[in-house]
Amino acid sequence: MNKRVSASEANRHFSRILKGVTRGNAVTLTSHGKVVARIEPASDQDEARQQAWTELLAELRNKPAIDIGRWTRDELYDDEHENRD
Repeated sequence: MNKRVSASEANRHFSRILKGVTRGNAVTLTSHGKVVARIEPASDQDEARQQAWTELLAELRNKPAIDIGRWTRDELYDDEHENRD
């Protein structure tokens, strides 16, 4: 179920709205009649994506930096130097 709620109403009844979201309901928040946000239940996929991101960052932190030398600004934007030796 997707319910539309004004921002002021959401402010007054946030705990009730949050309980509905934990039961699987989505809520669209409006301000002056315009949609500004959506609150929906977090999915397992969201948690898996966050876990993968955390693991990737941890792995990258353990990798040593590689010195590839200095580049000029022109080389950075020049397509002919894509595979610089």
